Formats: sequence, C-alpha cells, structure tokens
Amino acid sequence: MKTNQIIITLIAGLSIVVFGLILSGAYKYKFKSTNTINVTGNAKKDFESDLVKWTATYSRKSMQLSEASDLLTRDREVVRNFLIKQGIKADEIQFDAVSITKDFVYSSDENGRSYNQFSGYSLSQNVSVESKNLEKVDAASREISTLISQGLELSSNTPNYYYSKLEDLKLELISQASSNARQRADNIAKEAGSSLGDLVKADLGIFQITGQNDNEEYSYGGAFNTTSRSKTANITVKTSYLAD
Repeated sequence: MKTNQIIITLIAGLSIVVFGLILSGAYKYKFKSTNTINVTGNAKKDFESDLVKWTATYSRKSMQLSEASDLLTRDREVVRNFLIKQGIKADEIQFDAVSITKDFVYSSDENGRSYNQFSGYSLSQNVSVESKNLEKVDAASREISTLISQGLELSSNTPNYYYSKLEDLKLELISQASSNARQRADNIAKEAGSSLGDLVKADLGIFQITGQNDNEEYSYGGAFNTTSRSKTANITVKTSYLAD
C-alpha cells in the first residue's frame, strides 16, 4: 500500500515538473515569436526591351475560291518583299495558315420568309515578325499601311516588346530586395537599442513590369507591360527577423 502511494506521489511530482517545463518552453517560444522585426524590402530597375513581336493581317474576298486564293498569294509576296526591303530578315518573317470562311447575306422574300444567300469566300492570313532589331520592325509596322494603295486589305497591330533576360533580372531584383529588407531591419534594431537576429520568415511579392513614366497601376496577379519599349521592373520581399 505504501509502495503504491510512493509511486503515485512520484508520478504526480514528475508530471508537475514536465508541465512546468512545457509551460516555460511555450512562454519562451511565445516571447521569441513576438519579439520580431517585420519589414518589407523593395527593389526596382529601369530597362530597355531587346525583342519585338509584331503581327498584321491581310485578306481577300471573291465569289470564286481559286480567285481569292490567287489574290491572297500575290498579297503574301507583296508583304514579304516589303518587309525584306525594310531590313527585316527572311527567317524573322512567319506566315500563318490561311483562314477560309463562307460568307452569307441574310435576306427575306416578299412573303417574309428569311433565307441565306452566299456572298463569297473570305480568305485571310496573319504575318508575324519576331526580331531583336526594334528600330526596323517599328518602322515597318508604321509604313506597311502604304500597301493599301496597292489594293491590299490590311490591318497592322501594335508591336509588343519583351526582354530576353527577364529571369536574370528577376534574380537580381530579388537579391536587391532581400538586402534592402535586411538593411531596414538592422536600422530598426539599432535605433531600438537591440541587435538583429536570424531571419525567421520571408515572403516574395508579385513581380511587376510597367512602362516607364506611364503611371500604370500594379496588378494583384502581377503587371506585365508589353506595349512600352522602356520598362520598369519592381519586386518586394516581406521578411521577419528576430530581435536579440
């Protein structure tokens, strides 16, 4: 009987000690987790696009499919020769497959009954250029409308501008934003009479690319401007440091 009481007493005492250790550890963890410095680092860089993509569309319509096809083939050669004369290399020019549609006119007879009347074949084709010679492609995109005077039904889209070393730029800005965050946290710690401890958390923000001086707003999913040759890249890093 006495043995059982001794065992029970020992277990109870041990439980109190273990509970005290757990409580003490929880308090230390809570203190440690709340004694942090939270800062956001930022980095941005202006850069110039080094790749341009541009497309245009031309079309023909005829009651005879073969005639429309012949006209479109002639137009394709006119467009190709024009681009090459503008200084664009032949291997930078890409022609998509021809799109063919049957057109109908919706009418009604004297009795009010509606019917469809075939009005011809419409053929269209896209031409695209991808090049690192931005100046020549820009000039071609502006001047190609002069081909309309040669009978082409043509529309030119706005060029889109890209940067071929975007991944390298992202890594560079992430490094700069992280360094900026640590500098800010270190300044806060020094002003508070403390010292900066280990990094406990870091969250990368959304990569934003906007046109320079365009007053574009950042997007929740990340802005990616393609209409401006001159761009600005921006990234943020949210960090938490321990304060010793």
